[in-house]
Amino acid sequence: MIQINNGTPRWIIIVIDFVLNTLALLFAYLMRFDLKANEELFQREWGLLSKSIVFYFLIKILVFYLFGIHKGLVRFTSTEDLSRIFKAVFTCSVIYFCAGLFRFYYLDGFFLFPMSVLIMEFLASFAFTVGSRFIVKLIYLEATKSKEKKKNVLIYGAGVSGLLTKRTIEKDVLISQKIIGFLDENNKLEGNRLEGVRIYASDKLEYLHKNVGVDNIILAVQNPNIDLVNKLVETCLNLNISIKKVPRPKSWINGEFSSKQLSEVRIEDLLGRKPISLNQEQISNDLNDQVILVTGAAGSIGSGLVRQIANYSPKKIILLDQSESPLYDLQQELLTNFSDVNFEFVIGDIRNYERLKRTFDYFKPQFVFHAAAYKHVPLMENNPSEAILTNVRGSKNLVDLAMEYEAKKFIMISTDKAVNPTNVMGASKRIAEIYSQIQNNKGKTKFVTTRFGNVLGSNGSVIPLFQRQIQQGGPVTVTDERVTRFFMTIPEACQLVLEAGSMGQGGEIFVFDMGKSVKIIDLAKKMIRLSGLELGKDIELKVIGLRPGEKLYEEVLAKEENTVKTHHPQILIAKTRTQDLSQLNEISELIQMFEDQKNIQLVKKMKKIVPEFISNNSEFEMLD
Repeated sequence: MIQINNGTPRWIIIVIDFVLNTLALLFAYLMRFDLKANEELFQREWGLLSKSIVFYFLIKILVFYLFGIHKGLVRFTSTEDLSRIFKAVFTCSVIYFCAGLFRFYYLDGFFLFPMSVLIMEFLASFAFTVGSRFIVKLIYLEATKSKEKKKNVLIYGAGVSGLLTKRTIEKDVLISQKIIGFLDENNKLEGNRLEGVRIYASDKLEYLHKNVGVDNIILAVQNPNIDLVNKLVETCLNLNISIKKVPRPKSWINGEFSSKQLSEVRIEDLLGRKPISLNQEQISNDLNDQVILVTGAAGSIGSGLVRQIANYSPKKIILLDQSESPLYDLQQELLTNFSDVNFEFVIGDIRNYERLKRTFDYFKPQFVFHAAAYKHVPLMENNPSEAILTNVRGSKNLVDLAMEYEAKKFIMISTDKAVNPTNVMGASKRIAEIYSQIQNNKGKTKFVTTRFGNVLGSNGSVIPLFQRQIQQGGPVTVTDERVTRFFMTIPEACQLVLEAGSMGQGGEIFVFDMGKSVKIIDLAKKMIRLSGLELGKDIELKVIGLRPGEKLYEEVLAKEENTVKTHHPQILIAKTRTQDLSQLNEISELIQMFEDQKNIQLVKKMKKIVPEFISNNSEFEMLD
């Protein structure tokens, strides 16, 4: 193995450059005479050159020293070093040319060097100096590369991100990997080469694995076709090929990233969909220079909404939440990432009417995004009084104050569990929907409701639970093999909330296209495989039975409801039954019952307000 001396004295580099530039000058003269110089011609040219050769060397040494080309670490030569060498060599040539003119007109009538020699010397000097550094760099890279057997790597995506990935892999001497090709969704690129590496169609993975052998794939497309990525991942899992992805560009430093930033493909990457197209102009017209209140602002959806709203230049965003620590963490993030936005952080509970009233009275919000709620089904099934206090009473407090202070719009974040509810949580959200709908025509405030299903990565969702269970070695628990759920990413859900809120005229319940439902057991199995574990060997999958109030299949619309299309393909309007004004009294009675009634009586009243509330796997089934 070649040993590289990291402490080579600088004078050695200067001597090497001196020798190389001497050879460059000799090369230029040989080219001038087509390698056919005889002794007479040689003596004549040397007679002219001998008078200027000392000047030539002095200028080279002085200029090279001033430009500091000897100071760069040769084994780490960069484009900046090449630029410095070019400027130094070019400066020398300019000086020689000027000195030649001076000699011709003021001394002996001869130029310092013939023009052809000057040009060729410039080219040769630059080529020899740069070439020597790249030879050293190549020797160093080969000497320091791992001697382990190289793993064959394919890069998915032959764009800028893929090219940067190739360069990152090749530059990292601590990993033993060989780029054998690119895969790309654009089949027209097949057969072309990118920096010498061949591009293959995305469906050639199995062929390459069989004929060449593929150990790793790096996903280097920032917005890939989700269907193709799912197919790719499934193939990789079946062929036991490791798959990683390139980080988002915002985490790159100076347009580059390191191989250590390559991360595992997550299940969230496989459940996303095409980017959402929003009516940016309409949303901006609504939110620009407005005072906006977001409740539950420290939660998954609330914080996502705040990040989205901050892009539309609001006058002020009021973040209301009872959770101190999460709100503090969000505060630090927002003050760093949105330093030009006016935020107000308010610790408060939506169940506390007086606290809310002071907030409305002081800030007078024009838009209210209501995301605060208790959402965990089993916990609310065991604590229906808390579901009523927060999801019903808290929502009623906000609706009443929005009307009193004449907010322009009130957007309620609801859930698909409010459709034909089988649990207390879903029923409490449905009651909140009913209350806001009834109040829609009683004042200037427009009340809009949005419903959607499970949000990927949100607090308490199934995916973080599975991730923790996998990290702990299992078992991974699934309630029932038949359970399916709809999934949506946090940014996607928040974008659709803004779009629906913008198009809403009051009284609508907007439902989102949640895509295809996913079997939870299949989700768990794929997450296990993505973690590099083998089901039944490395980790156990355990079916534990449905929890109280849990559905097998979630719905977005009730049976008695249908939908109306909007201008946005992913947003529909639910045509709901007309609400009875008498339900207002029922809701008020429900809230008042909290103080002196048992859980069974509270749930009985909820079922009266929401007749379609049929309990499932719960002690409250006796009431149906």
